[in-house]
Amino acid sequence: MILPGSTSQALAATLADVAGEPLATVDYRTFPDGERLLTADALAEETPERAIIVASTTTSDAHVELLQLQDAAREAGVDEVVTVIPYMGYARQDSAFKPGQPVSARAVARAVSSGTDRVLLVNPHEETIAEFFDVPCETIDAAPALADPLPAALADPLFLSPDSGAIDLAETVRDAYGTGDVDYFEKERDYDTGDVEIRPSDATVEGRDVVLVDDIVATGSTMSESIGVLHDRGVGSVYVTCVHPLLAANARTKLAAAGVEAIYGTDTIERDVSAVSVADALAAKL
Repeated sequence: MILPGSTSQALAATLADVAGEPLATVDYRTFPDGERLLTADALAEETPERAIIVASTTTSDAHVELLQLQDAAREAGVDEVVTVIPYMGYARQDSAFKPGQPVSARAVARAVSSGTDRVLLVNPHEETIAEFFDVPCETIDAAPALADPLPAALADPLFLSPDSGAIDLAETVRDAYGTGDVDYFEKERDYDTGDVEIRPSDATVEGRDVVLVDDIVATGSTMSESIGVLHDRGVGSVYVTCVHPLLAANARTKLAAAGVEAIYGTDTIERDVSAVSVADALAAKL
């Protein structure tokens, strides 16, 4: 039985269809004091052998919902609880950046571990985050699916990652697309003025279609600046692909104003740009 968090209802429904699992309807409530309560009537009617919780933790409330879903399954007497976290919030805080700060990803992982038998993560910000869990945790790479919505005839395509550390992601999307070059952006700071220059490290972009590839687009500031640099250099069309289209605040406006042709993401975070689903990749691991 699949139990969806409020942030992952569409993905949960798709996964239920792909995996052949029953989908539970969950009622979500918020009390006047801000506390959350959920009810899964299906758990009262029958006790499945396995409960699969599907919940992206895009907010702190979503984290609480996930823990409540786990506890509801345990309370109902479910033998096995599998927790699918398509997008894990706090994952970018994977170390204590300053003295006195927590390792938030570790704190969240420990909390999740207390109510589940195993965890599936989709493209966490760092693979090592899986080690924070006290139960078996498997990571799933959804990047190949990002090639699917791209136009079939890109002009001399170039797949660009935001830095050298993410070039594997760009290579994965390029390989799935079937053709094209791969490069990454370099950032150079002028310490006298404080200005930062962003530029592709080696490849020329003039007249070429460029696909920007990242694991997550949050505020869109760096991505929109990169798009501007590409247009200054005579690029053809610019496409943005990301596994997790968080697109917080005015990110969409920034990208549009910078001249992006299209944005494609997965349904780890359910947005209007969620052009492909990670359900098949998840179902293969259930």
